Amino acid sequence: MKLIGLTGGIGSGKSTVAEMFATLGVPVYNSDAEAKLLMTNSNQIKKAIVELFGNNAYVEGVLNRDLISKKVFLDKGLLNHLNAIVHPAVREHFESWVKKQDYPYVIQEAAIIFENGIQDRYDAIVLVTAPKETRLKRVLARDNVSEKQVLSRMDNQWDEADKMALATYTIKNIDLEETKGKVQEIHQIFLKG
Repeated sequence: MKLIGLTGGIGSGKSTVAEMFATLGVPVYNSDAEAKLLMTNSNQIKKAIVELFGNNAYVEGVLNRDLISKKVFLDKGLLNHLNAIVHPAVREHFESWVKKQDYPYVIQEAAIIFENGIQDRYDAIVLVTAPKETRLKRVLARDNVSEKQVLSRMDNQWDEADKMALATYTIKNIDLEETKGKVQEIHQIFLKG
């Protein structure tokens, strides 16, 4: 079974592309969603996050995403510590999930594959791109955040040109019909071999 990484900068539409693959029957693992579940359900992870961010990290047992987001996007060291807590747990969960799948390939959707230097774990990487202005508009429409916050998040991710140089396939996600066509094309390649 092939392991495919699906990545892209914030607002690129990687979740939309992941849904397109899922509609074709491809098992898709959403790393961000699973990380959030683990941060809510794992006592070991919760304890480590409270040690890192203090008692306000959880409010009535619910992760205080707003507080943590603000802190990590202002302090790369804190972000690195948080990633060191969460990423190994997500990796372990993903590996367990893969063993339960029965398909020629699976996709792991993850925002920062290249930033974390884990691209060699995959048989191929699909990169979803879109112009910066388009990505900014999408995130502002989707999330309750300021333009400054979105630009700060973008600054924490690699430049798209650097990612394109390392990606196996690139999907320019501007027109949804064109994106669907590209997903179908890549899907057939993965099924063949």
